[in-house]
Amino acid sequence: MPDPLALALTPHIGPKRLLQALSTDLSLKAVTECLGPEIASAYGKTLASGLAEKEREQAARLGLRLIGLWEDSYPEALRHLESPPPVLYLKGELPPSPRTIAIVGTRKASPWATAWTQKVAHELAEAGIGIISGLALGIDAAAHKGALAGSGYTLGVLGSSLDRFYPPQNRTLAEQMHLLSEFPLGTPPQPGHFPRRNRIVAALAQAVLVVEAGEKSGSLITARFAAELGRDVLAVPGRPSDPQSVGCNQLIRDGAGLVMNAEDVLGALGVLARTKQSMPLEGLEAQVYRALLELSEALPDDLAQATGLSASEVLSTLTLLEIKGLVQEMAGRYSPV
Repeated sequence: MPDPLALALTPHIGPKRLLQALSTDLSLKAVTECLGPEIASAYGKTLASGLAEKEREQAARLGLRLIGLWEDSYPEALRHLESPPPVLYLKGELPPSPRTIAIVGTRKASPWATAWTQKVAHELAEAGIGIISGLALGIDAAAHKGALAGSGYTLGVLGSSLDRFYPPQNRTLAEQMHLLSEFPLGTPPQPGHFPRRNRIVAALAQAVLVVEAGEKSGSLITARFAAELGRDVLAVPGRPSDPQSVGCNQLIRDGAGLVMNAEDVLGALGVLARTKQSMPLEGLEAQVYRALLELSEALPDDLAQATGLSASEVLSTLTLLEIKGLVQEMAGRYSPV
């Protein structure tokens, strides 16, 4: 029985050949005439092996949805890529709104960049902006965490299959998110997979924001894809002497939009910033914040002593207050914003 998934899983079938063959009835005869006997023979072996059905069954067990290039539900933003993924593996949902931004940056993010990213992603999520990233350590993870804290949509695009999750440190985070991959089940992470992942991140987003990136950061690949696709490229400036800011500063020098806060991002997306509602703090947040106001500036140990809370309770509460934009950390000391 002809099967487009079987053809997509056949070795040496890229999107161009797949699209050529999809114009036929996918019979062995039609594929032979369209793509030649060698590929038709390989397709026949794939059909005989039942590989496509096994892939469907395994995906169903994992709660994944397969979306083929031949289906109407395939996202148009990816269909127009020079090399669109033949099959998408999806956990959850694709972005429900075109109002999305990709937030990317270095895996070895500095504390200020991590805190800034979480805060801005939180505010963007509250404004209804979907957050897309690559679920890597550092800036990517901070962006996803901020979106979740803001009760917003966030999608992680992987450089491995969804059953060979990478990096393992972000597994708990991934369980709370929507996930996407173009790689067949059982595919491990490989260096060449991540640039391919980056083109999907760029294509699905309305704009790409680079927070912190060195001169050779993979985030710059995402920014380049975004520019080629006609997406806006935004960047957060850094100190000229900071190696982790070289990439962002170069992007700004070359015309990327300079971003200082969430309002700048919303402006670039053509979204009016919502007036912030002052929400009263309760519980531990109110207790820690009140103590910090009294001290003006304090170490977590100072706040633990002032409130009678444990150090872990103080640190977790400070993180929540930082995400809400109420406190800031510098060299281990915290102060109200």
